[in-house]
Amino acid sequence: MSNTLYLECLSGISGDMTVAALLDLGADRQVLEKALDSLPVDGFSIEIKRVVKSGLDVCDFNVVLDKAHENHDHDMEYLHGKETPENTGLEHSHAHGHGAEGHIHSHDHGEEGHTHDHVHGEEEHTHDHDHGAEEHSHVHVVEEYAHFHDHDTAEHTHSHSHAAAEISHIHGEEEHHHPHEHRGLKEILHIISHAQITDRAKEIANRIFQILAEAESAAHGVPAEEVHFHEVGAVDSIVDIVAAAVCLDNLDIDQVIVPKLCEGSGFVRCQHGTIPVPVPAVANIAGRHGLKLQITDVQGELVTPTGAAIVAAVKTADTLPETFTILRTGMGAGKRSYERPSLLRVMLIRSETRERDTICKLETNIDDCTGEMMGYVMELLFEAGARDVHYMPVFMKKNRPAYQLNVICREEDAHKLEDIIFRETTTIGIRRCHMDRTVLKREMLQMSTELGQAAVKVCYLEDQVRYYPEYSSVTELCRKHNRPFQEVYAIIQEECRKHQK
Repeated sequence: MSNTLYLECLSGISGDMTVAALLDLGADRQVLEKALDSLPVDGFSIEIKRVVKSGLDVCDFNVVLDKAHENHDHDMEYLHGKETPENTGLEHSHAHGHGAEGHIHSHDHGEEGHTHDHVHGEEEHTHDHDHGAEEHSHVHVVEEYAHFHDHDTAEHTHSHSHAAAEISHIHGEEEHHHPHEHRGLKEILHIISHAQITDRAKEIANRIFQILAEAESAAHGVPAEEVHFHEVGAVDSIVDIVAAAVCLDNLDIDQVIVPKLCEGSGFVRCQHGTIPVPVPAVANIAGRHGLKLQITDVQGELVTPTGAAIVAAVKTADTLPETFTILRTGMGAGKRSYERPSLLRVMLIRSETRERDTICKLETNIDDCTGEMMGYVMELLFEAGARDVHYMPVFMKKNRPAYQLNVICREEDAHKLEDIIFRETTTIGIRRCHMDRTVLKREMLQMSTELGQAAVKVCYLEDQVRYYPEYSSVTELCRKHNRPFQEVYAIIQEECRKHQK
């Protein structure tokens, strides 16, 4: 059965919140550490630990940047305080592309007050690390972390160094207080391609970055491949997005339901000015990918560009099943402080095996068509989208032998199927009725067997799983191997049962 993930974004979503929630859900921490160790970028460490939000024990994932790469994404005074030349960065001569409407600075981590004390040189100062630049001295430190539900957290550290000179290009202006790298999409995809992660994780990460780059390019009026910007190229963004992709792959998530994204309102500050919420990149992503936003009265940015891009890349549905079972839950902490708790809750769910829906039934009696004509009509109806077709012999008035044709279809297909029946048979009337039905949950799978690939319909009833090999696959393998139908059918079913175990 497929693994379905429900993202409850009542307090928005960001990259770090997503990773923390997926780790809390059960993603393998060691797999994640190994993946991030393999990234050919330097200048960061990671912390995974337990924190308390509104009295709840939740997971926190933090990308700690070295002094040269730190930024203000989690600094509430910077984001919402009074603008000065110092906190807006206007004294910098090298623009990072933060125009009043641009917001190239991906506020990747979206929420509540979370302060980290770090020592830089000999001066100790408290700093809300948003994550934000690029070339990292890749020191992976996973601290204060034992088990997600164990409050006696064991400290764990490990460090790594990578030379990434051939991948990054550094714009090192002398007047910069903090020299930042500016990577383009091509460089970032190159970094991902060299990471030791699965192909599926790479595909997810690439898709997230592509969506983010397209949104930023639309905001600034340049092609995505020509955008070189601080936001997407920031090391913390690279780490968060790759980490999210690795966790989704590790949990084997293939269905993601996101009904809505709760977003704040008002304004937020980026490096060169104040911009409205939702920020342009988030608005572009939501519009292009059909994400549903709910604007709240929270003054601030709840949905970050990275969070929106993650949702756009992996969402498969926006409606929850009528009823479902919660298998596991995970909660991830945000870093910013707003009126509502900065939490992202995720759930691994399983919908009920019986579902209700409505279908349309077409029925007509035909007394002057041959069996061959009826067979041809059946083929045409299936090709046009009929869910099922059958006909049976009946006796009509004056004891005339005839056929009763029944077609089950979707309401939207009924008209074109009626046209086929009128055109291809001698009937002069068709009865139509709408019917409620209860169906078992099912899915189609491609199963590898000793005989070859076979399409199999899998149906679920409570704790039972039933396998129905598709007729066309069975007959193809029968002819290929000169084996009896029943034998091939049984071999495919047995392979399915082994796969289930």
